[in-house]
Amino acid sequence: MTRDHRRSLRPTLVAGAALLAVGAGVAGCDSEPPPKSARIAKGYADAQFSDTITYRSFGTTSAVDCADGKSLNVAGSNNSLTVRGRCEAVNVAGADNRITVERVEKSLTVTGLNNSVTYRGGEPTVDDRGSGNVIADKR
Repeated sequence: MTRDHRRSLRPTLVAGAALLAVGAGVAGCDSEPPPKSARIAKGYADAQFSDTITYRSFGTTSAVDCADGKSLNVAGSNNSLTVRGRCEAVNVAGADNRITVERVEKSLTVTGLNNSVTYRGGEPTVDDRGSGNVIADKR
């Protein structure tokens, strides 16, 4: 390669490196996600549009909405939950939760420890497979 040829490549290489640097900087940019309501806990908000709500938070007080027939899985611990709507099924695998459910249609299964679950409507089959749980029918 001649000296003149190297000089003619230098501006091209510099411009290419600059474009690469700008492209790498912009690639990480993204708009902020919309803020979530303070009343909706993190573990609940991401599952609003599926048939099953999975609640994984720890140490929260929150309202959850089963709407008209969603199922609810609670895997977190030390939560106080008020569950509105008609739940198809409720499964509690966490520990030390205090849960009040408006209505459970088919099944209420508790496999966790020291949970207190109260339901106010429905005729679910109740299965306590855990230890130290209290399940109350307040129909």
